[in-house]
Amino acid sequence: MKVVIGSDHAGFRLKNAMGDLIRSLGHWVLDIGAFNENPSDYPDYAEAVGRAILGGKAERGVLICGSGIGACVAANKMAGIRAGIGHDTYSGHQGVEHDDMNVLVMGSRIMGEKLAEDVVRAFLFAKFTNEERHVRRLAKVHALEARLLKS
Repeated sequence: MKVVIGSDHAGFRLKNAMGDLIRSLGHWVLDIGAFNENPSDYPDYAEAVGRAILGGKAERGVLICGSGIGACVAANKMAGIRAGIGHDTYSGHQGVEHDDMNVLVMGSRIMGEKLAEDVVRAFLFAKFTNEERHVRRLAKVHALEARLLKS
């Protein structure tokens, strides 16, 4: 799988560790930055991760900021991006299985590296269930997104 990873300065170290993990699992990684701990803005990286997915350069994304909240809010402003915070393994896989989440967002100030590794694994190995109730709900999300794009 092609996975894009990005972070602001607060998530830089955890992003690098997750990139190493993802590669070790046999996935291809597109690292869009940050490339150091100099102050940077999470919306820029949320947009870059989203654009990589929407442009077909990656199938899923991992996005990290200090809390995960700001990056998640920013990523979800992009039509076609379904970002969710994953601070435990259940949300890491359930977001994909039920909601077809394509961006996992984590907070580097919320969780340690070991937990982040477990959550990333859960996210990457999860598959959308295609159960009728999940397909129906996702269709409603797509319809909402389409209506909002027209307004």
